[in-house]
Amino acid sequence: MSELSNEIRRQIGILVSRRGSIEFVIVGDQKGITIPDLSRYRTGILRLRGLRLIHTHLQEEPLDEEDLTDLALLRLDMMVAVHVNGNKTSGLTHIAHLLPGNPNNKVWEIDPPSSVRHFDVDFLNWIQSLEDEFQKGQRSIPIKGVKEKAILISVSKERRERLENSMEELKKLAESSGVFVVDSILQRPRNISPTTLLGEGKLKELLVKCMQLGVDLIIFDQNLNPGQMSTISDLTELRVLDRTQLILDIFAQRAHTLDGKIQVELAQLKYLLPRLAKKTLALSRLTGGIGGRGPGETKLEIDRRRVRDRIHLLEKELEKLCRRREQRRSRRTKTGIPILSIIGYTNAGKSTLFNLLTQSHFQVEDNLFSTLDTATRRLRFPALHQVVITDTVGFIKDLPKDLMGAFQPTFDELKESDLIIHLIDISHPHFPEHIEAVEKILFELDLDAIPRLRVFNKEDKLDREEGKGICRKYDGVSISALSPESLKNFFKAIDRKLWEGSHPIDGVDNVRLTNEDSFDISNQNWIREVRENDREPS
Repeated sequence: MSELSNEIRRQIGILVSRRGSIEFVIVGDQKGITIPDLSRYRTGILRLRGLRLIHTHLQEEPLDEEDLTDLALLRLDMMVAVHVNGNKTSGLTHIAHLLPGNPNNKVWEIDPPSSVRHFDVDFLNWIQSLEDEFQKGQRSIPIKGVKEKAILISVSKERRERLENSMEELKKLAESSGVFVVDSILQRPRNISPTTLLGEGKLKELLVKCMQLGVDLIIFDQNLNPGQMSTISDLTELRVLDRTQLILDIFAQRAHTLDGKIQVELAQLKYLLPRLAKKTLALSRLTGGIGGRGPGETKLEIDRRRVRDRIHLLEKELEKLCRRREQRRSRRTKTGIPILSIIGYTNAGKSTLFNLLTQSHFQVEDNLFSTLDTATRRLRFPALHQVVITDTVGFIKDLPKDLMGAFQPTFDELKESDLIIHLIDISHPHFPEHIEAVEKILFELDLDAIPRLRVFNKEDKLDREEGKGICRKYDGVSISALSPESLKNFFKAIDRKLWEGSHPIDGVDNVRLTNEDSFDISNQNWIREVRENDREPS
């Protein structure tokens, strides 16, 4: 091979299988060779490909960046470069291979150059031991139960602090979805690649890290377009998700009512439709048979048509459910009873407060989007005031358009509200950003004209004076949804907002009162509940 390469002055390469058979012979030019499609040799991301590349270098140069890129992206067993000199005899060889997990985080090992005549390695035993080391690294991360392992990635030019905060939220979203996060990568490049977001160097590191850690899934904090998702998936041979897909997956797990399930499926299909453009061998077939001859219809077009038909059907079902919700809201409006809606950033404690106010027992978890379906109760305040109170799904920053439909029941409820109770987790270090995100969504939906009451939850986790200072700054009241004793100022604030103090709630300053509509803060007998609808599965 060296003699032939020297004679024609072109690089020559061979791809050799582990059985020793030559699978490809490649003839390039003076500068390099082009490796053919190796898709049929895929063995999964957790294994090497089972092929080693041996090729010539005409200028006696060592392994270059392109060689190492091919080694990593194609997961080759070994990369070998043989020097060709003017005497037509083989010179030195340069050898590199990928490395399993190591303390120095090295991606590959480049051996010192040596003569090909002295190269004597039992290749099968060597490659088996190398793969065993990769397997040990993949098993070194203990996981409880059946979970997928994921690496989180964020690529943006925004401030590092903002990216780190967003990455922390993405990690909580992934954990809420049942994914085990093994690592995260944050990159702020000067120029973002339009095809893969990540730079080529980071992409190589990512691929080898996935092998070292046994990763099943890559999750991007940014939303990917169909082309980016397809390219990254092809290069890594891994499943790739973006932020929107991850949230939709959580919604699919948490939706229990018919309304919620339809909304989530509709959002998923609308997200999927433009991503059906990926061309594969399976999608290139034409329909045949009677009525299917001629130009026909590609499988891709059939899939798109079926998705559109399903979207149309779900939208009709949704219209029926919307009319029912409208009828229920109309009946509530006719009674003249004020409607209160609890909104806030996800995991702010809305369901906990709702359970406390209505003595309900809806499931509460320390997870993002633990509540997806809305619930409504009618309850009686002191001084004979009655209100209808609604618990809603939590909001999140940068809410994608694909998810707006899944929030429609919440938006419909908010439009009829007399007062919006904006619940805020005062103990969260980034609660000002949460306030901004929620109020931005309200503004975009033309709901900012409805009276709002800012209520800071989890006051027990903060210094008393610090909590008072925050309440003064943001014109709100503080409570702890776990403590009924903390609700005195909360009720007074609602009274001022709804009735302008015309019927002050005198009972909130007393622990025990005796009349029927008073309440005992200590045992929560301060509300008469009338059930209106549930979050029970349809």
